[in-house]
Amino acid sequence: MTAPTGADVAAFLGAADDTELTALADEHVAVVTTMVRAYTRGGGFAAGTPNDELAAVITTATARLVANPEQVGYSVGSVRQDAGFKGFSLAETFVLNRYRRRSA
Repeated sequence: MTAPTGADVAAFLGAADDTELTALADEHVAVVTTMVRAYTRGGGFAAGTPNDELAAVITTATARLVANPEQVGYSVGSVRQDAGFKGFSLAETFVLNRYRRRSA
């Protein structure tokens, strides 16, 4: 797999034709990729490109950021969206930990 792009994230969200969303996702992909690379200390990356598993984490984490770009909490009825990026989800962390290099 190649490195995820904003277009990949937009397609994941079912909005492949939304150029505004794609542009926003492009910005977020770069940030999330940097966080993933830091978390794994470069494990799972070859020539700067993440493997398929890490690319999936980047895509899903970016999708969550793009869904609430203002990072402001809000409630609609009984549904509540917390403010800000609170880290990787449990499933994402399981994948990331496979590649994480821990210091001795």
